[in-house]
Amino acid sequence: MIAFTVSVLNLSAQEETTSCGKCCNKAKQAFEVESLFPMFITGGFHAAVGYRYDRFRIRLSVINGGHYNAEKAGINSSNEFKRFYKTSPGLFLGYYVWKELEVYTYLECHTFEIEQKSTGAKKDLFSMDYGAGIGYQFFIGKSFYVQPAFHLYLRKRKSLDFNGEEYRIPRVDLSPVIRVGYRIF
Repeated sequence: MIAFTVSVLNLSAQEETTSCGKCCNKAKQAFEVESLFPMFITGGFHAAVGYRYDRFRIRLSVINGGHYNAEKAGINSSNEFKRFYKTSPGLFLGYYVWKELEVYTYLECHTFEIEQKSTGAKKDLFSMDYGAGIGYQFFIGKSFYVQPAFHLYLRKRKSLDFNGEEYRIPRVDLSPVIRVGYRIF
């Protein structure tokens, strides 16, 4: 995490001091609303509101993954179980290092529904996930944007017992995401 912070500050220091002009949608202050729209395809939802001040951005979000199996994103994941996002909040703190390139950290209070494939048994597992992300806002017009990004989720080791078979949640998830949003100046 220290190396990540140092690299962010280094990139920021190297940025040119010229104005963005027409190359980006630089905003001193703005409110933004956005969504991970693929969650709607899986029967879930995601919504976030954010406030940007100069190079800093704070976002509050809520996610429900519907029938999206998040177990596939985990390193050392299990083929015997499925993992679904239940409605969960998150807090994101970001910094724009260059034009619309944002690096951020986050804390998400996930509740996962764990399903054992062989029996259909389900149990809930709470996890405080944290990590880092990087994404770039591509603007279409003045206010609408698409932001592809990549997340690294980290969490403590936790497990559940399913009648003698143990489920262990992966400690690391790697997840590409895509957000659509609207900037309100």
